[in-house]
Amino acid sequence: MLRRQILAILLAIAIIFCGTQTPALALGGPQLPLNEPVPNFTLPTNTGDGEISLSDYQGQWVVLYFYPKDFTPGCTLEARRFQQDLPKYEAQNTQILGVSVDNVDSHREFCDAEGLKFPLLADTTGEVSKTYGSFLTGMSLRHTYLIDPNGILKERFLGVRPAIHSQEILARLDELKDDN
Repeated sequence: MLRRQILAILLAIAIIFCGTQTPALALGGPQLPLNEPVPNFTLPTNTGDGEISLSDYQGQWVVLYFYPKDFTPGCTLEARRFQQDLPKYEAQNTQILGVSVDNVDSHREFCDAEGLKFPLLADTTGEVSKTYGSFLTGMSLRHTYLIDPNGILKERFLGVRPAIHSQEILARLDELKDDN
């Protein structure tokens, strides 16, 4: 039992600081089924709006990305790439929402330091991360879910590489829109 906990902690540290995970390391929990409605949630945010619900974005595509920790190398790189591509997402009526177990104050500092203009949500209890199968040893995992304007899960990304992840999402978003 102790060995398993130590391995889980080492894995969590590697994911946080290395910023990558392979599909074999895409742990967490049971995944939500594709082409089914996703569960709604409400979480506090850094934007000054108090709380944000997923249902606030009905009628838009949503990139719901979970990440381990503010200010770590992989998470910072991933957030910077989303910010860099933000005009492309906005042009496609797509909202980016980041989620981690960090608190609102940490998110606010992270957004200020990195110039992020999309909301980060504070899942301090980990309940939303657990619901989406993106939680391990006290932190959110680096998973992303692409949700259509009707609240249907269209794609999930469990083996995320922060440096290219935003471009992967944009490409998949284009494919899904072409299919409709």
